[in-house]
Amino acid sequence: MTSPLATLRRMARHDDGRVAVFYAILAPCLIAMLGLVIDGGGKIRALQRADNIAAEAARAGGQAINAPEAILGGRKEVDPDLAVAAAHAYIAAAGATCSPGCVTIDADLQHLTVRVQIHYQTVVLGAFGVDQMEVTGTATATLLSG
Repeated sequence: MTSPLATLRRMARHDDGRVAVFYAILAPCLIAMLGLVIDGGGKIRALQRADNIAAEAARAGGQAINAPEAILGGRKEVDPDLAVAAAHAYIAAAGATCSPGCVTIDADLQHLTVRVQIHYQTVVLGAFGVDQMEVTGTATATLLSG
């Protein structure tokens, strides 16, 4: 007659390795899901930062008006050269990148649009080959007078 302990050992041998294989398959999937949550949140924060930098750069450019004409009571217009320089200076100070032509001024000289790029370095997804994500922020400033 076999002891109950020997019977339990014999039954346990039928499951040898099954749990290890299950976790070997499941662990990378769980890590990938964790990476999507962590790095997805980081990408959203980077997108918000890019939008904020673009908005502030557009405001900085929008403040560069053609002062002599405005002082004399003329139409309030953006000085294109000063506005582009002010927007680029703000973008550089904020640590974002801006390709040539990322600051555009409408023909009416009342609207200034800025587009910036930010690179987000991933925390977890780097283990799966995704080292960084690029996000773009866009904002438009409109001159108001009154």
